[in-house]
Amino acid sequence: MMTQILEPPSRGSAPPIVFIGRNRRGNWIAREQSGSFGGLFVSRAQALKYALVENGRHPESIIEVTHEIELEIRTRR
Repeated sequence: MMTQILEPPSRGSAPPIVFIGRNRRGNWIAREQSGSFGGLFVSRAQALKYALVENGRHPESIIEVTHEIELEIRTRR
């Protein structure tokens, strides 16, 4: 079994990009670009708040999409 050690991002690294939008059922989704984190929310405000907290308060790295988005979280093995 191989163990991965994840290091926190360095200060010079770009904040994660987080997409927010609605899924096919009308719920709000916030999802990191590569799927490393995300959540399902009842309002846009809650999705935005979560995205801001998770990306280190970088609103410029939050992208609201106009097409349907689904919550797909990827786990590392």
